[in-house]
Amino acid sequence: MKVFGFAGYSGTGKTTLIEQLIPRFVARGLRVSLIKHAHHAFDIDKPGKDSYRHREAGASEVLITSAQRWVLMHELRGESEPDLAMQLSRMSDCDLVLVEGYKRADIPKLEIHRPSTGKPLLHPQDPNIVAVAADAPVETSLPVLDLNDYDAIVAFVVDRLGLGVAAPTTDMPADARR
Repeated sequence: MKVFGFAGYSGTGKTTLIEQLIPRFVARGLRVSLIKHAHHAFDIDKPGKDSYRHREAGASEVLITSAQRWVLMHELRGESEPDLAMQLSRMSDCDLVLVEGYKRADIPKLEIHRPSTGKPLLHPQDPNIVAVAADAPVETSLPVLDLNDYDAIVAFVVDRLGLGVAAPTTDMPADARR
């Protein structure tokens, strides 16, 4: 599996960008997965649901399955948070794992930068950032991509990782062809 990350301050549009890139990778015939690191507590379960009640009762893991999807919830219960390598080892085989967050991970990353936020660039302190995607000019020696040119960003990632996939097919959803 090839792994490529996206780093940037909160509010720069990492999630929105990735949402636009995924169907473009898929249209090139790639099987894509995603790991998103949350810096805050989160819960995908709902109070009152059976799975929630089972976790609250003390179950270490709860697996919910249906004909459409399955999800495994694992409660850490005081254990250390697993690092990115451990989480990657849990992923099913695919062509490309996109990683949102894990700013300090030792993987190639695209920095998402909006000068209007007033935040500094991350790449001077992170040698794993291989390019910057911005919505305005940026002073850097790294390649700079237009944050709104999704096809160019996909082409950069495909080339950078040596994925050697074909040009996009026409079965990309219409709403993703912006």
